[in-house]
Amino acid sequence: MELFVPGRICLFGEHSDWAGGYRRINAELERGYTIITGTNQGIYARVSPHPNKLIYHATLNDGTRQGPYEIPMERDALLAEAEKGGFFSYIAGVAYQVLTHYRVRGLEIDNYQTDLPVKKGLSSSAAVTVLVARAFNRIYDLKMTIRGEMEYAYLGEITTPSRCGRMDQGCAYGNRPILMTFDGDRIDVAEFNVPGDLYYVIVDLHAGKDTREILGKLNESYPFAATDIHRGVQTYLGKVNRRIVTSAREALSRGDAEVLGRLMTEAQDAFDQSLQPACPSQLTAPMLHGLLKDPRIQPYIYGGKGVGSQGDGTAQFIAKDETSQEKLIQIIEKEMGMTCLKLVLHTGRRIRKALIPAAGFGLRLFPASKAIKKELFPILDDGKTKPAVQIIIEEAVRAGIEEIGIIVQPEDQALFEEYFLNPLRVENLAKLSQENKAYSQYLLELGHRLTFIPQETQDGLGHAVFCAKEWIGQEPFLLMLGDHLYQSTNEVPCTRQLLDAYDRVGQSVIGLMYTPSEEVHKFGCVAGLWQEKDILLSITDFSEKPTAEYAREHLYVEGLEDDTFLSISGQYVLTPKIFEVLASHIQHNLRESGIFQLTSALDQVRMDEGFSGYIIQGRRFDIGAPDTYRQTVMSFGG
Repeated sequence: MELFVPGRICLFGEHSDWAGGYRRINAELERGYTIITGTNQGIYARVSPHPNKLIYHATLNDGTRQGPYEIPMERDALLAEAEKGGFFSYIAGVAYQVLTHYRVRGLEIDNYQTDLPVKKGLSSSAAVTVLVARAFNRIYDLKMTIRGEMEYAYLGEITTPSRCGRMDQGCAYGNRPILMTFDGDRIDVAEFNVPGDLYYVIVDLHAGKDTREILGKLNESYPFAATDIHRGVQTYLGKVNRRIVTSAREALSRGDAEVLGRLMTEAQDAFDQSLQPACPSQLTAPMLHGLLKDPRIQPYIYGGKGVGSQGDGTAQFIAKDETSQEKLIQIIEKEMGMTCLKLVLHTGRRIRKALIPAAGFGLRLFPASKAIKKELFPILDDGKTKPAVQIIIEEAVRAGIEEIGIIVQPEDQALFEEYFLNPLRVENLAKLSQENKAYSQYLLELGHRLTFIPQETQDGLGHAVFCAKEWIGQEPFLLMLGDHLYQSTNEVPCTRQLLDAYDRVGQSVIGLMYTPSEEVHKFGCVAGLWQEKDILLSITDFSEKPTAEYAREHLYVEGLEDDTFLSISGQYVLTPKIFEVLASHIQHNLRESGIFQLTSALDQVRMDEGFSGYIIQGRRFDIGAPDTYRQTVMSFGG
């Protein structure tokens, strides 16, 4: 399995993570607010399971190979290694924490490339810890969210002598800006998007600073202020920081680079006024301030500031445009002899929500569907008998989905709530093994992700999707049919494959599978032109359950075997445009076979915005009919 974890850069709010942590002791302090984003550079690795060891092959920034570092996958050995300090301690610390809380075996991690500068305020150590947490999560299917990976990475790092700030492992969220709020031991994370590209330059000043001295002096101002200097530090890291970060988030959400530049300059001026007196030996920073005010770079920037603990370590600038970014780098590197890192915040929207329609009657499964919803039919998976919808939910969670909406008939909602939201009765819980007691809690945690959305009348899949319009809002989302299960034929879950394809194409994308002509009448099918042969298709036509004759005449795709077509796998990533189209169909009562179909709405989205298809590397299992359900029970997971 291939993994990449970026470094992270703090755009606004340095020091507020640990300052907000002091609210555990002094509730009068302001919360900490920080905006960070991932860098373009990071750590690349191939990971695989190992029966009993933790093995790490390291590649340094200059291409030098180190290791392999190797240790038995045993708690005592891992803890001892973590407490030694040094590079391998970070890997061992995360492994210790994961092994403490999960049943896992070992890992072999080949960090084959690193282009992330170390000790430059970009959290290279945090990237390593996130990499290890993510590797355990993906290899052993631990069902951690991104937030969970971030937490285990942090626990792993503080198992070592390092005492990193709480913002560092935010690199788990990748190259998108996030707002982190620090309130004692509690952390909230909110992702947001930028509507257009923003161009930053990160500069290594090639000077020296003592981070420990800076942090030591600033921490003297907490938890209670005893002097004017202490009060100045608390004021800046409190209400001043809150105001600047709040304004910066609004500016980022608008893509307003000019306002961001002004806020960067304002933040630096306020930092100098309030924090410099607390540690003048390090925060006077002549190299940093000389660069920030250098007249040669002013025509190309909207503003700049220090990064990390500040001092003469690293600076960041926001350039006026891409051309200015290139010119800025040339001047700083060629005329000033400093090293630059290019950072671009790209427009884009990560998929956070998934929708699962589960309001149908299950006509083909009558009379069993009279007793139990087909989405709750049992399937053996991971050695446990689960309702089918749980397997679908877990597929979404593994792919990084945070919230899941389930479309239900109002009278059926209690069935789903009983399973996912209601604790077992005490007398039944007492009968379970310790493992199953923990699993019972896991089901409740899954339930916290769920929102149930009623569909009052069953008017087709298009109508079911439209019922979620208010819950989805104006963001792209994942749609997964409630009677389809998937099994990847490589290391990447089928749903994750589709989300990765969306990140590449930036438009609605649908999962596709090869289907023989005798089965096309069971599925929606497409035609199109290859963007990448046997991988990515530009869709030119949708057809709902065509006959074999229609498919041969209208749905031919170049390069496919005779009498083979591309059918919809039952997984979609859709833009909010779909709701506009469905609203028009419903308003004008445009029904097909008496119901509002989804496929015709997809075709309208295709004409308005374009639509791609991705060939899923995996198998599809249909539980919607007696014969396919029986085949799923026999074959799924095998």
